[in-house]
Amino acid sequence: MKAYRTGLLALALSVAAGAALAAAPAPSPLTPQLIEAAKKEGVVHFYTAVDLQLAEVVAKQFEQKYPGIKVVVERNGSERLFQRIGQEVTANIHNCDVVNTSDAAHFVRWKKDKLLTPYVTPDIADNFAADQRDPEGYYANWRNTLSPIFVNTKLVSEAETPKSFKDLLDPKWAGKLTKAHPGYSGVVMTATFQVSTALGWGYFEQLAKQKPMQLQSATDPPRKVSAGEREVAVDGTEYLAFTLIEKGNPLKIVYPSEGTPMITSPAAVMAKAPHPNAARVFYHYIHTLEAQQMLVDQGGLRSVHKQVKEPSGRVPLSKIKLLPEDAVAVEREAEAIKRRYRQIFGT
Repeated sequence: MKAYRTGLLALALSVAAGAALAAAPAPSPLTPQLIEAAKKEGVVHFYTAVDLQLAEVVAKQFEQKYPGIKVVVERNGSERLFQRIGQEVTANIHNCDVVNTSDAAHFVRWKKDKLLTPYVTPDIADNFAADQRDPEGYYANWRNTLSPIFVNTKLVSEAETPKSFKDLLDPKWAGKLTKAHPGYSGVVMTATFQVSTALGWGYFEQLAKQKPMQLQSATDPPRKVSAGEREVAVDGTEYLAFTLIEKGNPLKIVYPSEGTPMITSPAAVMAKAPHPNAARVFYHYIHTLEAQQMLVDQGGLRSVHKQVKEPSGRVPLSKIKLLPEDAVAVEREAEAIKRRYRQIFGT
């Protein structure tokens, strides 16, 4: 795998640009007193872009472990969640306790705007590498996913299976592709930026001539392809594809030869969380080995928790060429990316 300067630490250091960083707070233990205070609050509001079914599994397991604390899941696309939080802050509404999106650039912005509070759990301190957490403790990488190509194995033979992004420009794929939209999905925002950096916007101008079906969520393309509505997906979430394949759907994952976009998805506690104690208990839980292993085993996600074990049969990250992630650039250029995309695809 080609080495790139990526990760949450790299992006945080880029933001700092020479300014002194404050030290992250010491890890906060999960005490009986904190749990009791959380139970008195009784609820935690979790804003997330992860697939709703998986988010509800996380919520259910947390509620079983900590009876008396209900998790209210607010699931939407990453860009929609970013807009919602912006609107709520403008209206002086503070509803979110813990936030997770698939666009690390959001956390760069929220940290700048002082919407997050620094909080480090023992698991984050001990089992998450320095480049997977903010050096000042404001957020940590909760989950990773890749955005490869997906192929319906009933509709596309092995010999015809595309091996690269450029293969999708072959006229034979006209009207047979699907793609998600960076204006809705954080996964696709990041993936679109990475591919445009590697191949240039001219690639998307040529791809638009193939008339791909435009979807919203990054979870939509693998679903459409597995259902046979299109032969190939240009992008989407690897984790949902794992789940679909394990259920017997005719889906194949292709890691393109140019490199596969990898998307980090941080989580953080909001500075004005209405249920601050419940927020902290939930934040503890989602970074534990138990929760991280569940994300990998049941959700098909990639985890950076040092003790998590990858299921057999999956291609390890070390064997996949990855495109570089630059959340600072995405944060800076997000509106330009969406504008350029709409101009090219007309959506």
